[in-house]
Amino acid sequence: MHLKIDKITAPLERYFEGFQHLIFPNVCLQCSCELSRFEKHICAFCWDKLQRTYFESYEVASGMDQLFWGRIELSETFALYFFEKEKPIQDILHALKYQFKAPLGIHFGEVMGNTIFKSNKYKTIEALIPVPIHPQKRFLRGYNQSELLAEGMATILEIPILRNVVLKKANNASQTRKNRFLRWDNASEQFCLGKIDIPYQHIAIVDDVITTGSTLEAMAQLLRSHYPDLQISLLSFAIAK
Repeated sequence: MHLKIDKITAPLERYFEGFQHLIFPNVCLQCSCELSRFEKHICAFCWDKLQRTYFESYEVASGMDQLFWGRIELSETFALYFFEKEKPIQDILHALKYQFKAPLGIHFGEVMGNTIFKSNKYKTIEALIPVPIHPQKRFLRGYNQSELLAEGMATILEIPILRNVVLKKANNASQTRKNRFLRWDNASEQFCLGKIDIPYQHIAIVDDVITTGSTLEAMAQLLRSHYPDLQISLLSFAIAK
């Protein structure tokens, strides 16, 4: 009986999807070309324009590892793509942050999760902590993009997300035009720990894009000050080249 129903409903579902796609076509976030039914958010051509880091395959220290040398002891680091201004990656991240593209964040998180899952370097990570944003900014944006990335990763890696472990105290101004030292001064006092304990040995902080690393360094230092034996890794969608 169920098999007969499936045979009837499956073509109807495909027909409805095709009709919906005809009325409300899905277009590529970057080039605005129509997506095929097998593509999500970005067409294959634009995906190929993004520059992969392949940090998950490195057997020597990556540029991301070296960025934090002498600043904070880390277990592993990972970024999926390199970030460059005036490149497609900038438009994609801008859409994720400011154009109410919540499904995009989850999709990117799944891509990150699938990449990490194939590498043995990240197997001991037990939980994810997304970089928090101030409640006012979350209200205006409708979501925390780092948390969306973590949600996508968590479904693939089958590990929990620790929300409200680290809290954002102040709604600081953008750090875009600050140098590394000003960014650190801006980041070092903006976080505090919540009342939730961390019952794990190895966690990963999740962010959307890394420039100087000051925000992640400040979070890692805060966690390490209260959990001195905690292993900390950093996972990001992109890192400045």
